[in-house]
Amino acid sequence: MRWKEMPGGFAAFERELHERVQAFERGLIAEAMACADIDTEAITVDGTVYRKVVRAEETYMSAAGEVSVMRTLYKDRTNEAERAIVPMELRLGVVEGFWTPEAAKQAAWVVSQMTPKLGEELFVRMGHMRPSKSSLDRLPKALSDRWEDERLRFEQTLRETEVVPANAVSMAVSLDGVLVPMKDGGATEKRQKTAENGQLTRGPAGYREVGVGTLSFYDAEGEMLSAIRIGRMPEHKKATLKRWLKAEVSAMLDKHPDLQLVKLADGANDNWTFLAKDLPAGIELVDFFHAAQHLNEALGVVYGKGSVQTQERFEDLRFRLKETPDGVESVIRALAYLHKKHPKKTEVLATLKFFRRRRHRMRYQEVGAQNLPIGSGIVEAACKTLASQRLKLSGMQWGEEGGQAILTLRGWSQSGDRFDRAWALLAATYQAEVITMRNVVPFPVPATRKPAG
Repeated sequence: MRWKEMPGGFAAFERELHERVQAFERGLIAEAMACADIDTEAITVDGTVYRKVVRAEETYMSAAGEVSVMRTLYKDRTNEAERAIVPMELRLGVVEGFWTPEAAKQAAWVVSQMTPKLGEELFVRMGHMRPSKSSLDRLPKALSDRWEDERLRFEQTLRETEVVPANAVSMAVSLDGVLVPMKDGGATEKRQKTAENGQLTRGPAGYREVGVGTLSFYDAEGEMLSAIRIGRMPEHKKATLKRWLKAEVSAMLDKHPDLQLVKLADGANDNWTFLAKDLPAGIELVDFFHAAQHLNEALGVVYGKGSVQTQERFEDLRFRLKETPDGVESVIRALAYLHKKHPKKTEVLATLKFFRRRRHRMRYQEVGAQNLPIGSGIVEAACKTLASQRLKLSGMQWGEEGGQAILTLRGWSQSGDRFDRAWALLAATYQAEVITMRNVVPFPVPATRKPAG
């Protein structure tokens, strides 16, 4: 009880107690793992016979820290190029030959939220396992490779087990994109070409667009209940992302055909070609806030950016656009008048064309009156939280595989209970049934011949 009289004594007591409990836990984990070992002459896994080659000690990372276990290795004698297998690892589902399942799950979640370096520090401060930065860096890539190999089957299972909130009456589907720095983005070549043309380098040279998609559910009052988020690394016309969205929307509507489908996106033509033609019929809306932004910028060109007159005029037209039945027509008339008065202001004409071409997707008052979403803020936020906050940190550059590994894990963690359900599917791929063969006669070891003479 001396700690009671010492400055900081209780903290030291608490730390030591925690370490002793962790040491006890590591001992139990090591014993449990050892019990799963098989020490016999031969085993069968997936119809292939493996024979014992050696017993050796190995260190594994558990949620309580490193544990050392003596285990037996087996090899397919008909295929010398194949690596030896460890029945203990297959029976327990050891991940990548190093992580216990729970440790791998915790590490995967942490590295999806922060860099491996910060993850390493976090585990040290928490006083549990202490994986290295390099181990944390390798794990998501290995997991992603496995997931991508069977992604279509896994995603179908996730859709089949998805539970739509009982009080959901509508479902919104959205897609967008965000630029991230890429290793193969050609930044050096782009800057060199710009310099050769005598121009200053502007914009994010070396960046490419990550595709982001969301499916969100709303109650009768228009409150969002839950959402599913996904990110895919740069790809022509977001092909994989669009296939995922189409499959998700179809699956949810098959389960709940009474859901009102709302399609939301900015004004990009490619987005609307997909939303209008490839998805089931539903309400189509250009994101209200995106439309309002276009309007504000056009007014700023005429009255001065940030001026009182711009603000007053914008608030009036914004209210009409959102709250009145003929709001979009009021805005179009106002923009047409400004264009007639200021014909040289090309930005005004461009905005006028933007509203005219999309007026059929700007029925905000009608849709809002039904307590349905009129803004794609959910996908805008996903672009930030899913991609930007993790992939655009200082000095980062991403390859396709490394970036997708993070987006996959991060998407699960931002989609309700999908992380746990997806992890269960992935973790199962590390397990296999091991059959012990009985009455096996060991191969005789031929005597070594002495050299002639």
